[in-house]
Amino acid sequence: MASHIRLQGRLNEIMTTVFQRNSVAEEKRSAENQAAVTIQAWFRAVRVQNYICHLHQSATLIQKHWRGHQGRRVYRILIRNLVFVMRHNYFNAMATKIQKMWRGFYVRKYVFDYYSRKQYLEGLIVKNEIIRREIKESREQKDADSLRKLELEAQRKLEDYAAKHRYLLSTEVVPGIYNSPFKPYPDEMEFVLRKVKPHPPEKAKPKRDNRSGKIIADSPPLPLTEPLPPIGQKLQGPFRAPGEVQMQRFKPFQPTLRVATSYTATEEARAAMKAKEWVMRVNDNM
Repeated sequence: MASHIRLQGRLNEIMTTVFQRNSVAEEKRSAENQAAVTIQAWFRAVRVQNYICHLHQSATLIQKHWRGHQGRRVYRILIRNLVFVMRHNYFNAMATKIQKMWRGFYVRKYVFDYYSRKQYLEGLIVKNEIIRREIKESREQKDADSLRKLELEAQRKLEDYAAKHRYLLSTEVVPGIYNSPFKPYPDEMEFVLRKVKPHPPEKAKPKRDNRSGKIIADSPPLPLTEPLPPIGQKLQGPFRAPGEVQMQRFKPFQPTLRVATSYTATEEARAAMKAKEWVMRVNDNM
C-alpha cells in the first residue's frame, strides 16, 4: 500500500517523464529507423557476401577435386598405356631372344648339323673319289680307243700306200729299194709290201651319149672255151691271239659315267644319312 500511495504521489512526474520520452522517441524514430535499415542492409549485404564467398569457395573446392579426379584418371590412362607399351616392348625383346636361341638350336641340330655334315662330306669324298676314278678310267679308255683308231688309221694308210706302191717289192732277181743288199736285213716296209695285196683295177665308168644321156653298152667280151678255175682267197694277217679276241668279245659291260650315275644320287644319299641318323638317335623327340 505504501508503494501504491508513493506512486500516486508521483503520478504527475511520471506522466511528464513518459510524455517527454515519447516525444523524444517520436523525434528520433525516423533516424533510428533509417539507422536500423542501414544496419540491416549492411548486415544482409555482409551475409550475402559471405554466402557468395562460401559458394565460390565451395565451387572452387568442387572444381579442384573434380579436376584432380579427371587429371588422375587421364594420368592413370597414360600410365596404363605407357606400361602396356613397355610390357609389349619387353615381351617382344624376350620373344626375340627366345626365337634367336631356338632358331640357333634348330639350325645347329637339323640344318647345319656338324656330325651329319661331316658324315655327308665324308660320303661325298668317297663318292667323288669313285667318280674321279671312273672318269679317269673312262678317259684312259677313250685315249686307248682314240690311240687304237689312230693306229688302225695309220695301218690302213700304210696298207693303202703299200698296195699302191707294190711295184717297189723285191723280186728274186732285182732287189727293191727297201731291200738294200748292203743291209743285213730288209726294211720293215719290205715286209708290209709282201703282206698286202694290190688293189683290184677300178671298173670302167659307163659311157653316156652327149646328146641323149643314155648309157652306151660295151662290146661283148670274146667267148672262152672253158672258164678259169676260181682263185681261193688267201688269209691275210696279222692275226690277234684267240684268247685276246675271246676276252674282248666276252668282256663285261662297262657303262658310261652318265649311265652309271643316278640323277637322284644326292637325294638318295641324304635320305640314307637321315635314316641312319634317326636309327642312332637316343631321343625321338629331338
